[in-house]
Amino acid sequence: MLRRFRKFAGLSVSPLVSVLRLSGAIGTGRRDLSLETLEEDIARAFAPTDLAAVGLSINSPGGSPVQSALIAGRIRALAAEKSVPVLAFVQDVAASGGYWLACAADEITADQCSIVGSIGVVSAGFGFTGLIDKLGVDRRVHTAGAAKSMLDPFQAEKPDEVAHLKSLQADMHEAFKQWVRDRRGARLTAPESALFDGAFWTGQRSLELGLVDRLGDMRTTLRARFGDKVDIRVVNPPRGPGLGRFIGLDAGALADGVADTVRERAIFARYGM
Repeated sequence: MLRRFRKFAGLSVSPLVSVLRLSGAIGTGRRDLSLETLEEDIARAFAPTDLAAVGLSINSPGGSPVQSALIAGRIRALAAEKSVPVLAFVQDVAASGGYWLACAADEITADQCSIVGSIGVVSAGFGFTGLIDKLGVDRRVHTAGAAKSMLDPFQAEKPDEVAHLKSLQADMHEAFKQWVRDRRGARLTAPESALFDGAFWTGQRSLELGLVDRLGDMRTTLRARFGDKVDIRVVNPPRGPGLGRFIGLDAGALADGVADTVRERAIFARYGM
C-alpha cells in the first residue's frame, strides 16, 4: 500500500524483487515442493505490477521429475506473461530436480561451495527374495496383465523388466537434458557426455562448466544490480515448528510428516548435506 501511495503521489519507489523459496525435496508429500503446494506462492511472487525481478532461493536435492517440470513450467509461463526476469540463487544444493528448478531462471548464481548438477535419473529399491526364503514365507500374487507385478521387490529381477525401467529412465533423462539445453544453451562449456552423466559439482566448478552464471549470494547480487535500496520481499518465508502447526493433525498426518522428513533427509544425504 505504501508503494502504491508513493507512486500515486509521484514519489520514487525502490526497485522491488519478489523472492520465492524453493527449499526441500520435490514430490507429492505434505512437506514436498509441488505445483499444488507452491501454486499460490508462485502467483503471489509475480503479482506486483512494478517488479524489477523475481528471485528463486533454491535449496533442493531434487525428487519428482514431473513436479519439477510443472513448477518450472509455471514460473516460465508467468515470467513470459509479466515480462519479468527470473534470477535463481543456489544455497546448499540445487541438484537433480533442484537444478531443473534453477534452470527456470534466466540467470543462476551459486555459492562457490554449493552443490550443483546431478542431471540424471535414478530409481532405487531393495530385493527381499532371500529374506522371504529364509523366513519360509510363501508369497502369493495374482494379476490380470502380465506386467502388472513388474519389478516386484519380493521376486527375482527379470532382465526384460529392468530393460523396461531403463527405457523409462532414458525418456525422463532426455527430457531433463533437453530442458537444460533449452535454458542454458551456448553457456554450457563442456561436452554433454560430461555434463549429463548424473555427476554433481561445487558452485566454483559449475561456473567453469557453464551450469551457473556467477558466484555470490542473493542480497549482494540484487543490491549490485538494482541498488542498495532494493526492496527484497520473500513471499513464502519459512514457518517455525510452533504448536499451532500440530493442532488438529491426526496420527496419520503426523506419521506422514515424519516419513516425509526422513525421506527428505535421505535425499539431501546423497550430496553430503
